[in-house]
Amino acid sequence: MKVFLTGATGFIGSAIIPELINAGHQVLGLARSDAGAKSLIAAGAQVHRGDLEDLESLRSGAAQSDGVIHAGFVHDFSRFKEVCEIDRHAIEALGSALTGSDRPLIVTSGVAGLAKPGQLATEDQVVPPDFPLPRVSEPTALVLKGVSASVMRLPQVHDPIKQGLVTYLIAVAREKGRSAYVAEGRNRWAAAHVSDVARLYRLALEKHEAGSKYHAVAEEGVPMRDIAEAIGRGLKVPVVSLSPEEAATHFGWLTLFSGSDLAASSEKTRKKLGWHPTGPGLIADLEQMDYFKS
Repeated sequence: MKVFLTGATGFIGSAIIPELINAGHQVLGLARSDAGAKSLIAAGAQVHRGDLEDLESLRSGAAQSDGVIHAGFVHDFSRFKEVCEIDRHAIEALGSALTGSDRPLIVTSGVAGLAKPGQLATEDQVVPPDFPLPRVSEPTALVLKGVSASVMRLPQVHDPIKQGLVTYLIAVAREKGRSAYVAEGRNRWAAAHVSDVARLYRLALEKHEAGSKYHAVAEEGVPMRDIAEAIGRGLKVPVVSLSPEEAATHFGWLTLFSGSDLAASSEKTRKKLGWHPTGPGLIADLEQMDYFKS
């Protein structure tokens, strides 16, 4: 297949490219800069210039492809609602080029906020109308008429360099001089290594089923206290427990997630797609990270 990939130069997208190419697919990667274009060419992908706000470039890229993986997102959480609207318009543009065909569109979402505390989010759960997070990729994609769309829900995706929201926890701990968790730190975050996630995107593309929701979860839930302690060891800073009130000051915009239970299951995804994660766990990658690399 010729696959149009948004977010192609990003953390996850750059791992998806070799996964697809090694399986015999062609990749048309979205690039907004000359540097991004060069990195795509070096990876063996074709270049499609544009960005997530250039809707015509998105429609054009999707129109000339056999399938689309939308892994791009503007990671500016200081204006989260605004970038979620950018995401909505991007998905609608991609879908408009695929309408009336069976060409797959895989959009990216998350497992956060789907389950009640102490429970595991499952693939069967539907994003409710009063969902606490403004990200709208999932409901936007699944209501597109005549579009064969599915959803990839991500946990904290990691390697020894990046770890999803944990990357921001590390930044806060470095700035504040202490690594923190809320209360007893028993809330859990699901996680998966980036190589396993890339492979799951490929499997979801090759075995595409419209309306499916996949969970890219290798570890159902890593306790926040364990994460904070690993960060503390890495940065050589104290590890502390904070009250919910103290957490709001310490974590800033991360407060929405810092005390939340973001655990999830991938049992149905594994059975449906034959996916078997093999990468290192989140704590193992945090132990391998170079915390003082400039």
